[in-house]
Amino acid sequence: MRTFLRAAAALLFAVSLAPAHAASDFPKEHPINWIVPYPAGGGTDIVARTLQVGMSKVLGQDIIVQNKPGAATAIGAEFVAHSKADGYTLLSADTATLSANPPLYPHLGYDPQRDFAPIGMMARFNMILVVNPSIPVHDMKEFVAWVKAQKHGVQYATPGTGSPHHLAGALFALRTGLDLVNVPYRGAAPAIQDVMSGQVPMMFVDSASGKQYIADGKLRAIAVASKKRLDILPGVPTLIESGLSGFEAYAWQGLVAPKGTPEEVVNKLNEALNETLKSPEVIAKFKALGLEITPSTPRQLDDYARAERTKWTKVIKDAHITIE
Repeated sequence: MRTFLRAAAALLFAVSLAPAHAASDFPKEHPINWIVPYPAGGGTDIVARTLQVGMSKVLGQDIIVQNKPGAATAIGAEFVAHSKADGYTLLSADTATLSANPPLYPHLGYDPQRDFAPIGMMARFNMILVVNPSIPVHDMKEFVAWVKAQKHGVQYATPGTGSPHHLAGALFALRTGLDLVNVPYRGAAPAIQDVMSGQVPMMFVDSASGKQYIADGKLRAIAVASKKRLDILPGVPTLIESGLSGFEAYAWQGLVAPKGTPEEVVNKLNEALNETLKSPEVIAKFKALGLEITPSTPRQLDDYARAERTKWTKVIKDAHITIE
């Protein structure tokens, strides 16, 4: 009997040590899968693949980016939410995933608060109010007067209902009282194309997608929705400068893992992420795209996502935004 009890105690002790041992060995077991819930080639994909290289070097393990697009990031998010909580499956979680989807989709297959362990912020895409160059406006005063002069309101293009671009436009309409109508497209590229061709007169474009078109004169920047002016557009004022106190809207991204991922593993991933964000190569690449680098702790990402969820839930409700 004593022999049995000693054996049982030894087994329980070994089992109790197993998770800690596995966490301390992370990530030696096998490559890490990084899920991007958008198609390849877009801004989110570029951010992940840029950071993938540096983080792989820091961690000493390969990181494989996999694209699982669809359902406003819900397909990729649900996949990660139900993956093993060992740090080997990560998700690029953005404004939609952690903030806008819950009030828009009542039957999500994941809960942003319950199902994910935050690792850290990555970057913010600054939003820019742009118009087709044929529109006779060059600043906010002229823009507001022009919109008010249109008898049936003004349409604005977005990459889709509930996208950060749409939410920025909805908040802008609420704050200014202007009659603006969302025209959703399947992605940023076709939305931009129709603004440049004059099919739709305006939109909020993210800095990565719109930077080159603004530089080429194919889009005219009226104001930026960030707290400060952008280095890539120093002559374009912020909406705050233009009279909209406190107006900020970004397409932001963070890195998360399944809930229950060991704290030691989360901390290793956070350290690798923040170290990579400080590398000259990443700084140069993100600057060229007009991105703001946003290193953080896991707690800071969690707090930011909560605040954004509260903010955009109110905008969605006040603007009566629904998914048809």
